[in-house]
Amino acid sequence: MDLRIDHVTVAGRDLDRLADAFGDVGLPVEYGGRHSNGVTHMAIVGFRDGSYVELISTIAPEAESPWWNGPIREDGGPCAWAVEVDDIEAVSADLRGRGVPVDGPSTHERTRADDTLVEWDLTFLGEGDAGSTLPFLISDRTPRDCRVRPTGDLASSPIVGVDTVVLGVPDLDAAARRFETAFDAGRPTLGSSDRLAATTASFPDAPVVLAAPDDGGWLADRLAAFGPRPVAYLLGVDGDDASRRPEVDTDAAGSLAGRAVEWLSVHHPVGRPYLGLVDARTRRA
Repeated sequence: MDLRIDHVTVAGRDLDRLADAFGDVGLPVEYGGRHSNGVTHMAIVGFRDGSYVELISTIAPEAESPWWNGPIREDGGPCAWAVEVDDIEAVSADLRGRGVPVDGPSTHERTRADDTLVEWDLTFLGEGDAGSTLPFLISDRTPRDCRVRPTGDLASSPIVGVDTVVLGVPDLDAAARRFETAFDAGRPTLGSSDRLAATTASFPDAPVVLAAPDDGGWLADRLAAFGPRPVAYLLGVDGDDASRRPEVDTDAAGSLAGRAVEWLSVHHPVGRPYLGLVDARTRRA
C-alpha cells in the first residue's frame, strides 16, 4: 500500500495561539471551520501537493473533546496523522484481514466559515487515539479542494508538503512489526538522534520515522504523558531559495534518519521545535 500523507494534526488549548505561532514564521493559516461533533474546530496550513497541517482545539475552553482530548487540554502539539486512500472500504477490509484492529469507515463533516459543507469518510486503525501510531484513513466525499487548498502563498512555495511523520514509541521492535503487518513496510534502518535522545527506525517506502527514547529525557516524559504518538513532522522542500522559506531555528539544525533537517522556529505549544524541513529530492533511509 502506498502511504500518501493526507494531513498531520497539531493540538492545543487555544486555536488562535496555534495559528499565530505558524503565521509568525511565515506559514499562512486559514480557518477551516467547526466539526460536526460540535466540540472542536480547526485551521489549515495547506501545501501545494495537497497535504496539510491541521491545527485543532475545542471551541469552548475546557470542553472535553472526543478526539485527542489529552493533547488539546495539555497543549500536546503533534498528535495524529492520516493517509489518503482511494477506496476506503477495500483498504479497510484488507487491513482487517491482516489482523489490524479496524473501526470504520464512518462519515464525518465540518462546515467552513463560508458555510460550505465538507464531508469525508474515516477509518481508525489500532488502539487509542485516531492516528496516534498507525495512521487513520481518509477519503473525500465532497471535492477535495473543498476540504483543503494551499494557503496564502504556499501554492508557489519551495515547500512541497508533509514528507515524514516522526513517531515517539516505547518499543521500537513492536512498532516496526505493526507497520510491517499493516503496510508491508519491510525491514527498517536503525539510527540515532541526539536531538530526540532516541534510537530511530526508518523505512525506505513509508513516510515515517520511529523514535524510542534511549534513557529518560523529554521524549520519555512525553510518552509518559501522552503515550505513543507523533512528536515531529518533516516538510519536504524542493527549492534552494532560502528567502522564500519559513523562519528556521538556527540553533536546532541536525539530521534524522540520514537526512539533514532544518527545524523551524515554531515552538508553541510544546516549547521545542517540532516542524522540520528536509530535501524532498532525497530518498528516505
